[in-house]
Amino acid sequence: MEDSKLCRYLSFCMILTVLGLLVNDAASEVYTVGDSDEWNSGVNYGVWSQKYNFSVGDVLAFKYIKGQHNTYEVTESTFRSCDTSTGVLAKHTSGNDQVTLTEAKKYWFVCSVSGHCLGGMRFGITVKESNTTESPPLAPQSGSPAPPQINDNGAQATRGLSRWDYLILFGVSIPSCLVW
Repeated sequence: MEDSKLCRYLSFCMILTVLGLLVNDAASEVYTVGDSDEWNSGVNYGVWSQKYNFSVGDVLAFKYIKGQHNTYEVTESTFRSCDTSTGVLAKHTSGNDQVTLTEAKKYWFVCSVSGHCLGGMRFGITVKESNTTESPPLAPQSGSPAPPQINDNGAQATRGLSRWDYLILFGVSIPSCLVW
């Protein structure tokens, strides 16, 4: 009888862990590069990129007319020179490129169409590990609380616990299950 209770409790803990992992994946944000202006000439992508806190698992959506632009992920030196003959890490040309930010690091993006990068179609972002204690990009200087971060669709952007948080919680719950 006691083994039956322990088994049900461990099963419950496992289900909560799996659900937590699924919820965390759903918490990733999809950012349309340039917001409503999308990936086009004449947009200040430096200003756009500073509006958001990017985390591992987020997705950048580059939307443009196929053939008029492209998206290259490049090294910092290629970003600075706009010379895509070297330093290209990935090429995207679909017109609806979805780039998942898979690791915490600095990412650099350019359009390699002649004159576009030098004309401003480039930006760099810093991607951080996903966590729940992120502060908004620009915190107010006064004592007033920071406004909630709002995504493109007007919804409040939230982040769940990381996979590691859930695994730690599950690992801690196993010994407590054995005590019961």
